[in-house]
Amino acid sequence: MIFGFVAGLLPAVVAGASGLAVEVSKRPVERPVVAGETVVATVATSGVIALPRPAARPQREESVQVQPAVGNAGFQRWIRSFRSRAVAAGITSQTFDAAFRGVQYNTGVIQKDRNQSEFTKQIWEYLDSAASDTRVNNGRAAVRQHRRLLEQIEARYGVEKEVVAAIWGLESAYGEYRGSEPLIESLATLAFDGRRGRFFESQLIAALKIIQSGDVRPKQMTGSWAGAMGHTQFIPTSYLAYAQDFTGDGKRDIWSDNPADALASTAAYLARFGWTKGQPWGVEVQLPRGFNYGLTGERIKKPVREWMALGIRDANGNRIPEHGRASILLPAGAQGAAFMIFQNFHVIERYNTADAYVIGVGHLSDRIAGAGPLRSDWPRGDRPLRFSEKQEMQRMLTAAGFNTDGVDGIIGPNTIAAIRRFQSSVGMIPDGYASYDILRRLR
Repeated sequence: MIFGFVAGLLPAVVAGASGLAVEVSKRPVERPVVAGETVVATVATSGVIALPRPAARPQREESVQVQPAVGNAGFQRWIRSFRSRAVAAGITSQTFDAAFRGVQYNTGVIQKDRNQSEFTKQIWEYLDSAASDTRVNNGRAAVRQHRRLLEQIEARYGVEKEVVAAIWGLESAYGEYRGSEPLIESLATLAFDGRRGRFFESQLIAALKIIQSGDVRPKQMTGSWAGAMGHTQFIPTSYLAYAQDFTGDGKRDIWSDNPADALASTAAYLARFGWTKGQPWGVEVQLPRGFNYGLTGERIKKPVREWMALGIRDANGNRIPEHGRASILLPAGAQGAAFMIFQNFHVIERYNTADAYVIGVGHLSDRIAGAGPLRSDWPRGDRPLRFSEKQEMQRMLTAAGFNTDGVDGIIGPNTIAAIRRFQSSVGMIPDGYASYDILRRLR
């Protein structure tokens, strides 16, 4: 399977502690692109070198042109219509008018939303950035600088400081890239645009509730073009359900230079979804010769002792401690790294559903805690499949008698099972990996 952040997928909805409907992920799965991966040479006052988080995907060379005049005329009419819906949802006229003062149709937001490449990053490209030496060193420096705060958060919520720091590192490069877009304007523009209007309108209502609560003033409510806010990039509905006032000043301030409330909020979120302190997210493993690759995948869970009875060991060849039921994950097939993943993997998955992100957080947290790089290599010669190529693969698999139960361009369990059956039929290792080589063989 090719990993990345898929445009247009919305997080599932769960019931939050406050009773509000909130997204499983803190923000839309499609992630704003930070320009470039170049390390900024200056050292911030925190002592941490500024480094952007890994971009979710390369940008397309061709861009969609948006007509600002046409957009603005309809946008102002939409604001007048939306005002009544906001008031019906409990937003006061005073809050609404203050929040929308000076708000304009933001063509830059629409261009970023529409001009996302259909290519996703291969997992090894993502991890090269997510757990780069610079990001690891910055993470260790951030933990040293904020050790007392992170230890207090760990003691209260039961989430290891390195895990909280890793999410902080991936989401905003330890606070250096928190986003500077005016959030009300961005969300209003996206809600008006209509492509995912209901989702962004719900986020806009939540953002207005945050302003109305007094946690932040409209001008200080900034974030990414897609509506993610603060050090660890909460979307507004998740903020309402999980944000913490760790400093005790009466505000849940995730925007300021002080990261306390944001980091506590992240730990509270993970704790709410069942984080188990002391359990790893996953362990890099070696698979024995002749291993049954039909046993891989998140749906198959076994106690560690049963996996070890099949000959599985950690990357150094050692036995693996019992940490509960686990699955074997092959994010790049038999030619890439293999992981034994535990329940904490799925807790991080609540933050962002992409396996590449979860592995990025987990591996970066291990590196911050002192572990070394992954031992296994990756099939670096592979290129990602286009969305249209994934659909073609599904059509061709079904036509060849390996039914994928639909053509949606998503490499899910049914498609993986079909790929495995095809691989077995042609004498390949049945790892279910949707590579370009599979598509070429089908053609």
